[in-house]
Amino acid sequence: MTYRLHADAVTLRRDTRTISENLSIAIPEGSFTVIVGPNACGKSTLLAALSRLLKPAPGRVMLDGVDIGTLPAREVARRLGLLPQSVIAPDGIRVADLVARGRYPHQSFLRQWSQADEQAVMRALRATRVEELADRLLDELSGGQRQRVWIAMVLAQETPILLLDEPTTYLDIAHQIELLELLAELNRQGRTIVAVLHDLNQACRYASHLIAMRDGAVVAQGEPAAIFTEQLVEQVFGLSALIIPDPLSGTPMLVPRGLVRGNPAQ
Repeated sequence: MTYRLHADAVTLRRDTRTISENLSIAIPEGSFTVIVGPNACGKSTLLAALSRLLKPAPGRVMLDGVDIGTLPAREVARRLGLLPQSVIAPDGIRVADLVARGRYPHQSFLRQWSQADEQAVMRALRATRVEELADRLLDELSGGQRQRVWIAMVLAQETPILLLDEPTTYLDIAHQIELLELLAELNRQGRTIVAVLHDLNQACRYASHLIAMRDGAVVAQGEPAAIFTEQLVEQVFGLSALIIPDPLSGTPMLVPRGLVRGNPAQ
């Protein structure tokens, strides 16, 4: 198994607070990796480190065999696309113009906007079903529509690796499944997908590689069918649950019983 992106013995801090210590993790190339865990367990912090937004101290995040911290930002953005939880856009920006920003890493003094860039933007708009919103202002859209536009911007980068932090936020259930099916199709086409999800049944259905975290540490990782057990759910979430096969996909499906007394999820 090959790994284009991995973290080696990283310590991750937010301000003066240590989130993770001596954390090592590898993202299998070509996988649909989903990171799960209770709130404030370090999922988003790990994603920030993998995307070069947060510098480990100590430790290294390696991208294609090189310390990601030594690579120019534009070079990282050509290999790795990121959708963080919170994103801010300029006031009064059109949807098409925002999605076009995903092509900036491919621009240079010698390479200006091209037909290839235009086609990449149109593909991203169509894939996320927001092409009819292209001339609308982002401020005019609903939360779910805006989320789909942000995803389109990341898709327009056309990077081999995509990192998405809670991409289904603000989406209704139909659009959640539509997005996950899109990510699954991109994965089948060869892209490596890393996503933070809260819905455990969705995580198990779509992930080829599952990472379960608690208190800044990786509790288990591997194929969902191999690691997603009742014991793991209790250990990570403090939840008593029955795990049964999903009647459609055959993947593990969680049926909650209730919180384990004295062991609530943090």
